[in-house]
Parts: sequence; C-alpha cells; structure tokens
Amino acid sequence: RNFQTKPRARAGPHTGDPLLFADTSSAAPPMNNQGYYTPGYSIGGAPVGGPADAGVNNLFADPIASAAMMYGSSLANQGKEIVNKEISRYVSVNKLKYFFAVDSKYVMKKLLLLVFPYTHQDWEVRYHRDTPLTPRHDVNAPDLYIPSMAFITYILLAGMALGIQKRFSPEVLGLCASTALVWVVIEVLVMLLCLYILSLHSDLSIFDLFAYSGYKYVGMIFTVLGGLLFGSDGYFVALTWSSCALMFFIVRSLKMKILSSLSHDSMGAGATAKPRLRLYITVATAAFQPLIIYWLTSHLVR
Repeated sequence: RNFQTKPRARAGPHTGDPLLFADTSSAAPPMNNQGYYTPGYSIGGAPVGGPADAGVNNLFADPIASAAMMYGSSLANQGKEIVNKEISRYVSVNKLKYFFAVDSKYVMKKLLLLVFPYTHQDWEVRYHRDTPLTPRHDVNAPDLYIPSMAFITYILLAGMALGIQKRFSPEVLGLCASTALVWVVIEVLVMLLCLYILSLHSDLSIFDLFAYSGYKYVGMIFTVLGGLLFGSDGYFVALTWSSCALMFFIVRSLKMKILSSLSHDSMGAGATAKPRLRLYITVATAAFQPLIIYWLTSHLVR
C-alpha cells in the first residue's frame, strides 16, 4: 500500500494560557515616557523588593535585632561620654581651644615680640568680664600655636642640619625631638613643684607654663639658622641675641602673671618673703632659657 505522508502544519504559539515563568534574561527594565527607569528596579539591576531588601526589612522588623542595635548604640554613646568626661578631668577642651585662638596678625606680632621685645611697653594681659581675651585680641596672651609650630619647624631644621653634615639618621632625629620635648616637660614640672612647695598663688595654669616654656623653640630656630648661614660666629651671635630677648620676654611676662596675685599672700606669716620668692622663681626660669637653648642646638652646628 502506498502511504502518502501529509506535511504537518506547525502550530503557532499558544497565547491563550499564561506562561509559568517570564523570560527576563534579555529584557531591559521598563522605562517611562521620559526615558527614566521605573521604580521597580534598582540601579544595580536587582529589583527593589527582592530577596536582599526582604532580608534587610526582616532584620529591622525583627524586635530582637532592633533591640540589639539600640542597646549597642546606647553603649557606644555611654562610652563616648565616659571618655570625654575622663579627658575633661585632666585637660579642659575649652581652655585648650583658647590657646589656639590665633590669627596671622597675632602670629606676626608675637614673633616680632619674641625676637625684639625691648620696645614693648604694656605687658599686662587684658580681661573682659573676668575672662582673659583670646590671643588674637591680645598680643600679651600666651598661646600654644606658636610653640607647636616652632617645635615642628625646629625638628625639620634639625633634620636639614644633620643632613648637610652627613650625620642624618632617623634615630638621631627622633632623639633630638624627644629630648627637646622632655626638657620642656621637666621645666614645667619643676616650676609647678616650686610654686606648690613654696605655697605661692599665681594666675599661671599648666597651659600657660607650656606656652611660655615653648617659646624657646623660636629662639632655637633663630640660633640654628644663624649657625647654618654664618658658621660658628653667626651661631653664637644668634644665641646671644635670642637668649637675651627670651629672658627679657620671660621676666616681663611672668612678672605680670606671678606678681599679679600678691593679694592672696598678703596675709599670714612669711608674707613679706613671698614677693622675693616670686622674683627668684621668675629670674631662675629666665636664666634657664639660654642653657637649654645651647644644649639643644650646639650639636646641630659644627
């Protein structure tokens, strides 16, 4: 028997029943008329409301996780408050800000005063409602900006001087920096101890002492520069000038700070001897400055 095979007609796609899975592998996110992506898709390509967002929402919706996050946040805040409280017990941030309240005009005037203080007449620190004016408003007010910057400049200048003489090494530079810093700390501690042992009241705070003690770095920079530019003769000339200027500055400044509290010691036994003790401490502090300047700069110039 002859069988004839009839060609089967291919059926078109059945559009009546819905597809089980939508093919989105090549489809771009839908766009609106203005050409922007619809909110149903995120920038990274994952649709908003997908598994990732569901996990985050579940995390925030979980009361245990929310309570743990709130407890951790409260612990962090409490720890921050405790740290700030402990720091404020020893270092007052507001007082520290006062010593850095400077501007360029004040810095120029103070540097000129440190280098040439002999023509300055008024050394009294000005007050406004029992509060001393900030350094930017009073050139006589002590600051910590100039000592800090002068210390950094001194270290850089010491490194340059050692490099010129082929003696530079990180150990030598670190020893130079630590020695300069330790001597200032020792000077401040000795002066505090003297004021405490002799029961002398003064308007000096520990920041004031660090400021006046740190002004020697300006003289040290001037001395090292004189030695590098003009040799040993220039070094000793600069040392003499900076030492005399710093001693004059220290005596006039500390005299206004220490002797301004004589009214506290006007009563009691030994009151007549305390002005002399104050004067001795002031002169001893000033006389110590040339020695420490020479000690910290002589090895840098040869």
